[in-house]
Amino acid sequence: MEQFIHTFLNVEIMTAAFPFLMKGLWVTVYLSLAVVPAGVLSGLLLAVVHAAGNRPVNRVLDAYVDFFRAFPSLVLLILIYYGLPFFRLNIDTMGSVILAMTLNTSAYFAEIFRAGIESVPKGQAEAARATGLRRGQVLRYVLLPQATRNMMPDIVTNVVETIKMTSLASIVTLPELLMMARLAQGKTYSPTPLVMAAAIYFVILFPLVQLLNHIENRKRTA
Repeated sequence: MEQFIHTFLNVEIMTAAFPFLMKGLWVTVYLSLAVVPAGVLSGLLLAVVHAAGNRPVNRVLDAYVDFFRAFPSLVLLILIYYGLPFFRLNIDTMGSVILAMTLNTSAYFAEIFRAGIESVPKGQAEAARATGLRRGQVLRYVLLPQATRNMMPDIVTNVVETIKMTSLASIVTLPELLMMARLAQGKTYSPTPLVMAAAIYFVILFPLVQLLNHIENRKRTA
């Protein structure tokens, strides 16, 4: 046990690695605050356009969603970061990561919102239209509020997965939490910084997981 603690929970190494991890943490927080809202809003926009019922447009949207849900996130990030300069599109590292992750997460959020909207009985929309509400008003005041309750667990789950996915940014040398932990590991020759990074992710994501459990329990008892 003493050897385990010395290897994975070395207090001296934790103290030395702490400044590195804090720098990476702020980058991870910034990246999450950029990608999550961008993915949610993009996905919502795609779902709203899909709900309009234009068949040719919906085919394009379905192809977009299917492609980015099936395409590996890591490969997408590498293609954007290293490939766009060949087309004279120079985006900095942070911008490349945000773009790649937004494309990926927007597809998942779009499918969540689409399924949520379609889960509301059609009679609700027909009744709202009968009162004189326009299509946009029906979506805003009738469909989306009810759909949000149905899809909230999926939204929270996807937010958690998106935050964890930000660790892929280390592949393109963005100094987020995981990369800084790996740098600290290289300097200390110890896995302790990686354990610290895992603990930080846990502290950040555990409240969201508990929120998800609370929402699911309320749905079961409703």
